[in-house]
Amino acid sequence: MPPGLDPEGPARLLARPGVRACLAALDAPAEETRLVGGCVRDALLGRTASDVDLATTILPEAVIARARAAGLKAVPTGIEHGTVTLVVAGEPHEVTTLREDVETDGRHAVVRFGRDFLRDAERRDFTVNALSLSPDGTLHDTTGGVADLAASRVRFIGEAATRIREDFLRILRFFRFHARYGRGDPDPEGLAAAVAARDGLTRLSRERVRAEFLKLLLAPRAVEAVATLSETGLLARITGGVAELGRLARAETEPVVRLGALCVLTREDADRLQDTLRLSKAEQADLTAYADVLAHLHGRPALDAADVPALVADHGAALARTALRILDGEPRPLVTDEARASLDRMARDGTRPVLPLTGADLVARGVPPGPGVGQALRAARALWLAEGCPSDAGVKDRLLAHALTKASVPITN
Repeated sequence: MPPGLDPEGPARLLARPGVRACLAALDAPAEETRLVGGCVRDALLGRTASDVDLATTILPEAVIARARAAGLKAVPTGIEHGTVTLVVAGEPHEVTTLREDVETDGRHAVVRFGRDFLRDAERRDFTVNALSLSPDGTLHDTTGGVADLAASRVRFIGEAATRIREDFLRILRFFRFHARYGRGDPDPEGLAAAVAARDGLTRLSRERVRAEFLKLLLAPRAVEAVATLSETGLLARITGGVAELGRLARAETEPVVRLGALCVLTREDADRLQDTLRLSKAEQADLTAYADVLAHLHGRPALDAADVPALVADHGAALARTALRILDGEPRPLVTDEARASLDRMARDGTRPVLPLTGADLVARGVPPGPGVGQALRAARALWLAEGCPSDAGVKDRLLAHALTKASVPITN
């Protein structure tokens, strides 16, 4: 075993109760089942994989029959592609019958079932993902994946351009896997092939691009990978906008937060990303809220403790703190220690200033229900925010008096 890899990792993987149960259920004469892909790769790195995949020569219907005979729950999650999920003690184990590509168009593949583990390995994307492990502990490496894993190198299997033409999403996967498992510059052949095939990104569904890009943003070396995407012009084809790499480096490890840090400067950016990446309504709302914080802080030379209540009242302490961490180190705004302490305290306590005046208060003073109430409340809120969100005993009366002078309709009493 090369230095840097865990020689005991494969044995620990095979010893997992769910793995043992699946392999025992699929143990049949003249058939073969192996652990494959990411779980084997992670075992060699000394990590415990959350996803366990197995490949088998057994046809899907027989996989289901054998699993159920062994008392395991079998779910035909992708039966048309030969995939059955076996559930052991609540943990899923994906079992896929060996396949061979008959036809590919860069988005979808037509496959047929096979019995050749070598051909199955050759149809995968990267050498580090083509490893397999037999129940007896034999590690199979037909593409050089072990050496690449030890060297922290991500390479396509065979000709990079061919692998990418089979599925253009592999352009993004190349960067994601390099950001997670690679070291140094990306593999030159893979990088050149990815850049040459950049037009293929437009042939992918935006949902697939979104899912893969958000995963990339969570990788340990995401900033370096995104920088390369930007330098090669690939990022513009994915997000359609500018890249704030410094802000990405300071962002928390939550995918939508990282996407906002990288790509959002204004509300229009959030709208563009919703269309470009098919974001959910909740994700777009989060990005819009982040853009609103940026607008609140834009052009402000400094932020001191007196400014914090209004910031939190408008945007909440958690989001305000997130935005300020992303902006940390930029010339504006200069955040005082007192402001940071105040914001931290409000975030910890879960407090948020609330306008001590309601529409009912205005109606009780004779403002007719309708647009006039909203106009008066907005005027009161603007004054309250400007004063730093006071909560003294007389603030409600002051705000009420101010609001009544701003009501656009006659007061009835």
